[in-house]
Amino acid sequence: MDSFELNKLIGAFLAVAFVVFSVSIVSDSIFATHAPENPGYAIEVAEQPSGDAAPAEAGPSIAELLQTADAAAGESAFRKCQACHTAEEGGANKVGPNLWDIVNRPVASHEGFSYSAGMREFAADGTVWDYDHLSEFLKAPRSYVSGTAMAFAGIKNPEEEANLIAYLRTLSSNPAPLPEVAAEEAPAEDAAAPAAEGEAAPAAEEEAAPAEDQAAPAEEQTAPAEEQAAPAEETEAEPAQPETPDDGSAAAPETDAGTESGETTPQQQ
Repeated sequence: MDSFELNKLIGAFLAVAFVVFSVSIVSDSIFATHAPENPGYAIEVAEQPSGDAAPAEAGPSIAELLQTADAAAGESAFRKCQACHTAEEGGANKVGPNLWDIVNRPVASHEGFSYSAGMREFAADGTVWDYDHLSEFLKAPRSYVSGTAMAFAGIKNPEEEANLIAYLRTLSSNPAPLPEVAAEEAPAEDAAAPAAEGEAAPAAEEEAAPAEDQAAPAEEQTAPAEEQAAPAEETEAEPAQPETPDDGSAAAPETDAGTESGETTPQQQ
């Protein structure tokens, strides 16, 4: 083979390489792909009500809801989390860390996972994933932990959230105990006792005061009665008129006018 044939083969190879390289550059510029800013699924977050709206009434606490939560229903609710998390022991990290033994685990402590700056800052004080922190985080992750990379709108149904946490509790060889419900009946009874005493005292005072007011007029009425009785006694107690001395001019009891004139009665005659 002479040098001319060899040059043609080399030129043809270089031409093919040039064409392939040019096509790859053009295709990359046309079909360019960019990595998402936040890994995971972008979920629209519901708009929060305005500040003028009346505040929602506080419902049962997570401790109360966990007493009757259904872990089987929570396992069904966990399906929406499987796109980013694994639940089995020793499972691999995905977009989010493995969730085995998550209850009471220190925040941002799972080995081999690169946590966001917001989550590391949230864990700076030694915070652990207890039931309260899990509940608040699952309601609104980005509102509770500012700067977290978890792209999840949150769970708005308290019962569904309690079921999910009950299922997460089972992801352990030694599940954490359920939280105790604070007793509220005793303080209520203690508050009722002072209220009853406070109401009874004014009522007794108000009832006693009119009774005393009514008794006073009665005494005032008896006083005039005594004053009227006093003149009556004075009238009866007046001394009798003194008898005039008998000087002989008064007639005897058995005499009459005829006797005085010297006339005798028929008996005397």
